[in-house]
Amino acid sequence: MAKNQQPLLTSSRPSTPESNDRHEEEEDALLTGQPKPPSKRYKYSWPFWREVGLFTWATVATALFIILAVLFQHNRETAHLGHCSKDVKLSGKRNLIFMVSDGMGPTSLSLTRSFRQTQLGLPASDVLVLDQHLIGQSRTRSSSSLITDSAAGATAFSCGKKSYNGAISVLPDHSPCGTVLEAAKRAGYTTGLVVTTRLTDATPACFAAHVNRRDEEDTIAEQMVGIGHPLGRMVDLLMGGGRCHFLSNSTVGSCRGDEKDVRTMAEDDGWSYVSDRKAFDGLKLGSAVELPLLGLFAHEDIPYEVDRRTMEDTYPSLDQMTKTALRALSDATKDGDQGFFLMIEGSRIDHAGHGNDPVAQVHEVLAYDKAFASVLEFLDKDPVQGVLVGTSDHETGGLATARQLHDRYPIYQWYPDVLLNSSHSSAYLAYALAHARSQHPDWSSDALAEHVRTHFVEDGLGVYDATDEEIDRLVDNAHDPWPASYVFADIISRRAQVGWSTHGHSAVDVNIYASEQKHVKALIGNHENTEVGKFLRDYLNVDVDDITKELKEKGMASFLGHQWVDGQTHLEPDHYAGDFKRSLNCGCGNVR
Repeated sequence: MAKNQQPLLTSSRPSTPESNDRHEEEEDALLTGQPKPPSKRYKYSWPFWREVGLFTWATVATALFIILAVLFQHNRETAHLGHCSKDVKLSGKRNLIFMVSDGMGPTSLSLTRSFRQTQLGLPASDVLVLDQHLIGQSRTRSSSSLITDSAAGATAFSCGKKSYNGAISVLPDHSPCGTVLEAAKRAGYTTGLVVTTRLTDATPACFAAHVNRRDEEDTIAEQMVGIGHPLGRMVDLLMGGGRCHFLSNSTVGSCRGDEKDVRTMAEDDGWSYVSDRKAFDGLKLGSAVELPLLGLFAHEDIPYEVDRRTMEDTYPSLDQMTKTALRALSDATKDGDQGFFLMIEGSRIDHAGHGNDPVAQVHEVLAYDKAFASVLEFLDKDPVQGVLVGTSDHETGGLATARQLHDRYPIYQWYPDVLLNSSHSSAYLAYALAHARSQHPDWSSDALAEHVRTHFVEDGLGVYDATDEEIDRLVDNAHDPWPASYVFADIISRRAQVGWSTHGHSAVDVNIYASEQKHVKALIGNHENTEVGKFLRDYLNVDVDDITKELKEKGMASFLGHQWVDGQTHLEPDHYAGDFKRSLNCGCGNVR
């Protein structure tokens, strides 16, 4: 046989211990003539155990993967459901700007967006700055009603607690609740409030004062500057209107019920005081501010933006006050370990809603949008970590960009262009009409009607097809600005086909906005308004509960003023009680 050849009947497969044993058994059987005993079989061979091992490993790995996936999803959902995520509790210096668009609901954005597109010839894709920063919505009910007022709404922000309509950082049991601003001040932050209404109005008051009833504005003025506040001065910068509540009732222009000169008391306590446009300009947009600063730029509210723009030399705008406050607070904290907390309110969006005035509404929202953009620009340039959060306390007016004018089926349309020709708010025109009527008591009804049509409806509203009935309604109410303002607003609203369901507030959910989502995950989605308040204190990492405890220990209850009558701090029945017959007595100027 050749060296490399293999016998035909041999196998090329190598022997194994099992095959060798089998061969030996066969040889023994042939030699002894006994049958071959049964082969010894291995019940579980190596391949079997290898399969078992692989199966076990795959099962364990799959189980671990599922567990990790469930934990990951739970963490994501927890963050989005509003629980405080770890990235909210930051370390290091930071600034927080909280913006309140009082009375602005989602339809306010639709109204203003379409107005701006029409006014500037912009495409339908052009949106407001606010539109680009929408992250969620807030539910607004108070402890006493499904429809909140500004006081209860702002208490939810400042204290993170529900309370009754009219409560200024006071709970339903009439005990004070510490505010995020007070806690921030105690933690070393510099603080500020900027508004376009009275500084003693509900929203700003809820951050730096405590009273049982929001109409205790004289007491609020004192607490704002640290007089009568058991914790002392909590605010470093105040800018807005409401000068009359800071002046002694012996002073011209005062609306106080006593002789306390709060302005002078504040100056004696170290406050810098500015009260007119010249003094505001002297602040040089914040670079020349000396804190603490008290800026009172109007007797009551700063005029609507649509009117203020014709009085630029008299009143600063919301945007100008915002820029001034940001610069002043930034400069004051640049060398410190803590940053600042600033609340900015676009206050008079609410008043425009109360007046059902679409002209005032769009200009107020645009002014707020401009201030919002300025805050974003500041945060983008500022080296200190900071966040902007904005929302509304409630919606006002039951605004709709649609209106049923006739019994027949309506057309699907509203007309922003109708608002373009109006030069003033309805309230401004109504006061001007009352003044004209008082200056000319001898005018006949016909002469007054002609004057109303020409100078107020055509020149003021830009409406040239007013009916005789509409003119007569204005003539009949020429002596009283509030009913007259409602008539002016209705004239322009009907032609623009803008609808309103109330002169009060509604229960509509309101939008939440933020500069960016990185540190505001807890506010993404739909939340109770108290969750906004919780976020504010968590972001600043301050203890509001400690402030509450201290207020109680120092007898804050003695400073809270009169209580509401029984029953007004609890939820009203949310079922129908036959009130369709109730007549409306016009408390028209009493906006809430």
